[in-house]
Amino acid sequence: MIFDRRSVRSHRDRAAARVDEAAPLFAAIAERLLDRLDDTTRRFTRALDLGGRHGLVAQGLRERGTPFVVSADLSPRFAARAALAGPAVAADEEWLPFAPGAFDLVVSCLSLHWANDLPGALIQIRQTLVPDGLFLAVLPGLGTLAPLRSALLEAELEIKGGVSPRVSPFADLADAAGLLQRAGFALPVADSETLTVTYQDPLALVRDLRALGETNAVAARSRAIPPRDLLAKAFARLPRDGEGRIAIPLVLLTMTGWAPAASQPKPLRPGSAKHRLADALGVVEHPAGDSAPLAPHDGAR
Repeated sequence: MIFDRRSVRSHRDRAAARVDEAAPLFAAIAERLLDRLDDTTRRFTRALDLGGRHGLVAQGLRERGTPFVVSADLSPRFAARAALAGPAVAADEEWLPFAPGAFDLVVSCLSLHWANDLPGALIQIRQTLVPDGLFLAVLPGLGTLAPLRSALLEAELEIKGGVSPRVSPFADLADAAGLLQRAGFALPVADSETLTVTYQDPLALVRDLRALGETNAVAARSRAIPPRDLLAKAFARLPRDGEGRIAIPLVLLTMTGWAPAASQPKPLRPGSAKHRLADALGVVEHPAGDSAPLAPHDGAR
């Protein structure tokens, strides 16, 4: 149990009233997710926006031609906001209430990183998809908020002589495709990009995190009130550019997978090739384990 799911829901409930304060940041990330749909010629008819907050991604799906979109969020207050524009439910990503094959598209923007059982959540997502349905998610990866994490650890160590986890652990790119494959998705792909956000005032970063419901919900965190000067000492350690701004990296992992279907391309059986790779490359083929002969050179005997 890495995360306290009750705290995750509570943070998102509080964020529902102020999420618009972080609209530029969330919209930039959501647009990156939606742009991935332009890479496929498929048109979807029934979509689920999982962890949809106030329904921004769901609205983007509707604008792209998906006629039926359901928003789902762990927070009832976020679900209520999303319901102003279309169907929405309060639902836990780890206990999805949808029938098998209910959707042909499931998307998730900045939500699945709070799941304690991410492989189990991915399996449930696959089960809600029709054969050849698409899953597409963006979640923060390893390296996200790295300067803030380091600054908080150093400041707390100086003040208290010990530390408490104050920034969530994140998955890395090497794990993402493996998780999709483990969950039974076909054609799994994972990639990453880094979105760097700059702030003149470090407190503006804290306000954005609170507005998105992204504050600390690590189960092992200290429940004591933080030292009064912790943030001040941490902010003083953040590196700044020539204009005095701090740069915060957001490493965005994009995960793509398809529900298995008989119509999908299958890898060829080993040994079924009709042409030799060596012939195509114009080289001499050597049996496995043999070394290619050294080319003679001046002075060779």
